[in-house]
Amino acid sequence: MGRMEPVSPLEQALHAARALVLADLVAREVAEADVVSLVEDSVAQRRWWVEQWPEGAAFVAGLVAQDVQDALLDRYGRWPLCPVCGSGDPHALEVEPELGPDPHWVCHKAGVKVAAIGGLSSSLGGTSSS
Repeated sequence: MGRMEPVSPLEQALHAARALVLADLVAREVAEADVVSLVEDSVAQRRWWVEQWPEGAAFVAGLVAQDVQDALLDRYGRWPLCPVCGSGDPHALEVEPELGPDPHWVCHKAGVKVAAIGGLSSSLGGTSSS
């Protein structure tokens, strides 16, 4: 029992999901401490979910993004706001697929994929020095 266990694919998926969603929060400047705790809460809940259904590991980033988006709606408002539509009412991007691999932020009004989860900073235009 003394040897170090390798990081399981499940933990890798959860770490990746956490990092991707945090990157988007930072990109849209809402990564305050209480918001980060929303991510932690979601990751903790999704850990149980993925333990029950390991094949769902590829879906975790999209689910965490949706969890955080829902939690932010209550205390912060719509997030992330669509950067594509310059006119009309501000509206949030949505995660697609809702339950699937390779989740993206999409604008349903314009019918466009805006960015992969974790990629909002590169979709903002301006300086994209990574």
